[in-house]
Parts: sequence; structure tokens; C-alpha cells
Amino acid sequence: MVPRTWSRHVMAGIALVAGIGLTGCANAGDAKPETKTFPFDGGTLNVKSHDIPTDLVAADREDVKVTRWFDVGMGADEESSWSLEKGTLDLQAACSKIANCDVRFRVEVPKSLKVLRNGRATDLKGAKNKAAGAPPSVTAPVVRSWA
Repeated sequence: MVPRTWSRHVMAGIALVAGIGLTGCANAGDAKPETKTFPFDGGTLNVKSHDIPTDLVAADREDVKVTRWFDVGMGADEESSWSLEKGTLDLQAACSKIANCDVRFRVEVPKSLKVLRNGRATDLKGAKNKAAGAPPSVTAPVVRSWA
């Protein structure tokens, strides 16, 4: 026979695990795209993506356009920023609490611009054949924090 207090603790633990599972999985493909445009007249752009999936695409434009798809699961707090200062485009996104979030960026740059990814030379690739505003098809979770 199982002591009554022990079985209550087990049931509470099961309810907690089930509740965490019901918070839902975040999916950047389901997120509404947000865009921000930065004026840029330099010759080299360093994109710091902090291991966030980021498509870098050459486009017919004179500025830098960033599109972000960011989905946050229930119970999580979004922490994000995107800035362009001194030739560095800094893209950050994370979640806090018991969190599940998924984010993806697409950066469109002038065709003549030299682009670095995290300080290293990179080819401009990306989903060039996607319709404007369509999220890339491959996503990866960003942060699963238990803090």
C-alpha cells in the first residue's frame, strides 16, 4: 500500500509535467513576420546571428532589410533585439522562464555589399525563390531556458 502523502506528491508531479507539455511548441513558421529596415552606406556588413538560423540574401536594394519570425510558447517571456551600429548587425532572440521559442531571420542586403557572418566571410545565400513575407521552411529552436 502506498502512503497517501506519497501518492499526492506523485500526482502533483505528473500534473506539473503534463502542464509543461501542454504549453505548446513554438514554430517560427507560424509566426507573423516583423520587418525592420536600416540605412547603410558602408562597404562591409558583419551579421552577428548568435547561432540563430539566418538567411543572408543579396537583393536589389540600397538599405538592409531584416525580417524576423519569432514564436514564443505559452508561459515564456520574449527577449529580443536587432540593431545596426558601426557596421555590425546584431540579431538577438531568446526566451526566459520555462520556455520554448523558435526564431528565424532573413537579411536582405545590397548586391554590392561584402557580408561577414560572425566576423567571417560568407556567401550570400538564402531562400531567394520564396515569396516576400514567406517564412523559410527550415527552423531550429533557439533557447530552451529553465531559469
